[in-house]
Amino acid sequence: MLASRFVLPGEHFVANAAFTDRRGGYSSQPFASFNLAHHVGDDEAMVGANRSMLATVLGLQADRLSYVSQVHGTDVHEVTVSAGAASLPRETVVADAQLTTTPGVGLVVLVADCTPVLLADVRTGVIAAVHAGRKGMAAGIVHRTVAAMRRAGADDIRAAIGPAICARCYEVPTEMRAEVATHEPVTASVSRKGMPALDVPGGVAEQLSAEGVVLEHWDDRCTFEDAELFSYRRDGTTGRFAGVVWFDRR
Repeated sequence: MLASRFVLPGEHFVANAAFTDRRGGYSSQPFASFNLAHHVGDDEAMVGANRSMLATVLGLQADRLSYVSQVHGTDVHEVTVSAGAASLPRETVVADAQLTTTPGVGLVVLVADCTPVLLADVRTGVIAAVHAGRKGMAAGIVHRTVAAMRRAGADDIRAAIGPAICARCYEVPTEMRAEVATHEPVTASVSRKGMPALDVPGGVAEQLSAEGVVLEHWDDRCTFEDAELFSYRRDGTTGRFAGVVWFDRR
């Protein structure tokens, strides 16, 4: 259920980050078993049960986990909670990154080969979660999210990168590799078969470094290679695992 988890303590806030895997849930094949995505064709009730279980395992309220509709774009959604509100607004928001300054709100990104990125400034209490696939990474979703965090007051941002498809497995046409490399040169790579490939997690790490963000944690398992993780490129019809970040006051 939880592939990895770590805590980043600060003087006033404590940030928590976690990445799930595909084990320990309710869904059946081809979504077995801890699928957290509604849009992939899984039974709605099973997805709901998995999401409730995720909240319980993380010690959060299910109605304070924020999901967005991801479209490989660069929009950053700021999650706000009205004073006295017990839960988050229910409307679906289209975005590929989320940001909040509200304690106890879990920001969720769903992936199955794309790179999940979790960000936190525990000095000022600003966190973000990013869905960084090939298109979003090349278009600057990481840079836009860091900029939004700084506008919200962040000045010491730390990052965690979760499991994603690696350059050994992510073969692409030569023209696509060249096009993405014009935006982020370090992504140009070669697969284990000697074919053109892309290193999206490496590109994300390079962009974080360029922004002065400290990389605290990198779960470098490859989704295509690891059967305990969902992989769209490997399986086609499949589920989605999650990266989740939240923070609390000390």
